[in-house]
Amino acid sequence: MNCHICNRPTESFVHENTNITYYHCKRCEYIFKSPECYQDFDSQKERYNLHTNDENDEGYKAYFQRFLDFTLPLVGQPKTALDFGCGASSLLSGMLVEYGIECDFYDPIYHPDTLDDSKKYELIVSTEVFEHLHQPSIVFESLTKRLEEGGYLALQTQFHPNDAEAFKKWYYHQDPTHIVFFTAQTFRVLCKSYGCEFVEDNGKNMIVIRKSKGHL
Repeated sequence: MNCHICNRPTESFVHENTNITYYHCKRCEYIFKSPECYQDFDSQKERYNLHTNDENDEGYKAYFQRFLDFTLPLVGQPKTALDFGCGASSLLSGMLVEYGIECDFYDPIYHPDTLDDSKKYELIVSTEVFEHLHQPSIVFESLTKRLEEGGYLALQTQFHPNDAEAFKKWYYHQDPTHIVFFTAQTFRVLCKSYGCEFVEDNGKNMIVIRKSKGHL
């Protein structure tokens, strides 16, 4: 099976405890579960509804604050932002507003009618979303098209260990809604494909990307 990101042949391995097959691209370091593991929105929502994310919880706020502490120093002073895949909560967009950034939010399950296709943003943030995507390359491209020239895309998703045996012991793939997995290298390849500049990553789970000027 070919890679969703760079279309190169992948190598497969099977997790002995679950009998799930994974496909690993050695070029861009992308790993994805066998497609029969992919879930529709209704199945995903059942899982998400089990989350107890209280917007008044200080730990939940601190979780997003760590993301903002990494992202905001790298993106200048954006005036407009979009929180893509916000889930049931609009906490992150509210925190961006507190920084003086006008922020919209969208989620295909909980807030499916909030996107304005004619609007572009100086910053798009997306936390713990990409690991759920059936077609991450297509979504990445669609997000870059929503950015102003020179605008920034800031993502959070856990980087996998890039080794099959270590991956099997990794906790992140155990969530049945987590179906695709990345490293910083995966996003470097995506940047080259879609006219973006790789700005910085934190070596663990956060990355900032810039849309090149002159790229539509």
